[in-house]
Amino acid sequence: MAKRDYYEVLGVSKSAEKAEIKKAYRKIAMKYHPDRNPDDKSAEDKFKEAAEAYEVLSDEEKRPRYDRFGHAGVSGNAGGGGFGQGGMNMEDIFSQFGDIFGDGGSPFESFFGGGRSQSRRGGGQKGSNLRIRVKLNMEEIANGVTKKIKVKKQLKCDTCSGSGAKDKNAVSTCSTCRGSGYVRQVRSTFLGQMQTTTACPSCSGTGQMITAKCGTCKGEGKRMGEQTLEIEIPAGVSEGMQLSLPGKGNAGSGGGPAGDLLVSILEEPHPELQRDGINIIFELYLSFPEAALGTSVEVPTIGGKVKIKIPAGTQSGKIFRLKGKGLPQVQSYGSGDQLIHTNIWTPKKLSAKETKILEGLMDADNFQPQPGKSDKGFFEKMKDYFR
Repeated sequence: MAKRDYYEVLGVSKSAEKAEIKKAYRKIAMKYHPDRNPDDKSAEDKFKEAAEAYEVLSDEEKRPRYDRFGHAGVSGNAGGGGFGQGGMNMEDIFSQFGDIFGDGGSPFESFFGGGRSQSRRGGGQKGSNLRIRVKLNMEEIANGVTKKIKVKKQLKCDTCSGSGAKDKNAVSTCSTCRGSGYVRQVRSTFLGQMQTTTACPSCSGTGQMITAKCGTCKGEGKRMGEQTLEIEIPAGVSEGMQLSLPGKGNAGSGGGPAGDLLVSILEEPHPELQRDGINIIFELYLSFPEAALGTSVEVPTIGGKVKIKIPAGTQSGKIFRLKGKGLPQVQSYGSGDQLIHTNIWTPKKLSAKETKILEGLMDADNFQPQPGKSDKGFFEKMKDYFR
């Protein structure tokens, strides 16, 4: 089933400010809050849908990509939304957007009690995200590419397997939470009395305490190192797009999961071709005799050179289209076109013989400008091609 437009989900316009978006999300989230709608799958789906929309529209990097490319620009390899890809559960929603629901507590607080929160026990602390930039040429953008990148980052300690403990006997049950990983509190909110569970401050939610630290990582559970990663980049990406690789960032602490690797796309300029969205533009220069008499010329494309026929009487500014020779749309079907914009080259210096020939033609009838209705200006031609 196709996703709904994020602005439609939150009931705001595309020009909405961040405060308006936050207010709209809070209203919907409270309406479909799981504590208000127990065992209601429909309400839970709407709650998650609103969280996914807010996650994108409240982000200064993701929102412009969504405005330009739609869902394709912020999902999967194209960059981003963890909710839409099933990477975040209900607890993650409360964890990330905790300030929306209450008066601001621990980032690990949720409105779930007991059993639901226990699934996070022993998780440790998630590692931080990493950001890198990858430069692509036009051929790589057109076809997609797998890049091997060496990344310096925090890796899981090999000695203790990320636990931070000297050995399995160097771990004891946390005395504060008695191994549960959480402490429970009852808080008064505008929804009434609510039981919340907060990650134990003593063990950071692991339920265990280290009595003897690992000698290699000094109890951190991670070390600095270098890792070679293969990054699959889909065809059609553009400058500024961001790809997200879950679990490829810095290692976590206390056996916690690794962060994400965020890959920003940079485009190398092509020596002959220019990009305009999914279309490619090539500036073709013809001599006056070529334009008047007609000719065949080779033009570069992303896939190599192709020969095109220039009909006699071609006017400067004429645009030829090579259908399907542009760039693909990211994570979608169809490709753009290559537009060849012709320019008639006027010599800047003439020999005496050339001057005499042109002077003899100056008053000839066929050399007088006689534009007809079919001879449109440049902007009219461009409008025709992009309609």
